Amino acid sequence: MVMTPAHDQLSISRLRRHLDTEVVGHHIYLLGTVESTNTVLRRLAEAGADEGTVVLAEAQTAGRSRSGARWFSPDSANLYVSVLFRPDLSARDVALFAPIASLAMAEAVEAEDLDAEIRWPNDVVVHGRKVAGTRVECATADDRVSHVILGVGANLNVSRAELEGALGPEHAAVATSVSELTGAPVDRNAFTARFLGLLEKWQRVFVTEGPEIVLAAWRGRGALRDRALPAARRDDKEVL
Repeated sequence: MVMTPAHDQLSISRLRRHLDTEVVGHHIYLLGTVESTNTVLRRLAEAGADEGTVVLAEAQTAGRSRSGARWFSPDSANLYVSVLFRPDLSARDVALFAPIASLAMAEAVEAEDLDAEIRWPNDVVVHGRKVAGTRVECATADDRVSHVILGVGANLNVSRAELEGALGPEHAAVATSVSELTGAPVDRNAFTARFLGLLEKWQRVFVTEGPEIVLAAWRGRGALRDRALPAARRDDKEVL
């Protein structure tokens, strides 16, 4: 069992030591236990929060995957984060924007010397076992996007025993964590900062080079093997 260092609580000050971004993370909310980071950030977005606002939590009580299944969210072990964007997009184009989250997470995992792929449409996997997933929500007005929330859950320091205890042996067999794969605990502050930086990088790629470049990178990680891109759904619905 890989033990998480006792000092490895998320900390905005320690996170900022590693963070080098211009927009993402300009405002960061770090919370204890929440229903879900997406829920918290949705309320902030509706109240006018700036693009790049980040909500982090140590634990979630109602985190969900794309399919609606509960995301196992133990305290002080993993990464639960949501990031707010306000792209100039039509509602139908949100599905082109959403892959920046899984691309950023795949690259963050690869920085731990692991080979990461994207399993359609948004799960990040290593050797076929899931380490992270994304949940994307948007709000629209007159067919234009008012905000997009990219929520990510990543298994960083959760142990095999904890996975099996929570998910059962069958479901736990297709899940893993970064620490289990590397045999070493993950510095969650450094990992979070890396992910946020990569997310901003891919957001810039989308804006400056276009969605085709993002989708080409997504396809290169296996995300679209013989599958059609899912259509966006409007009115605060999950889109990918």
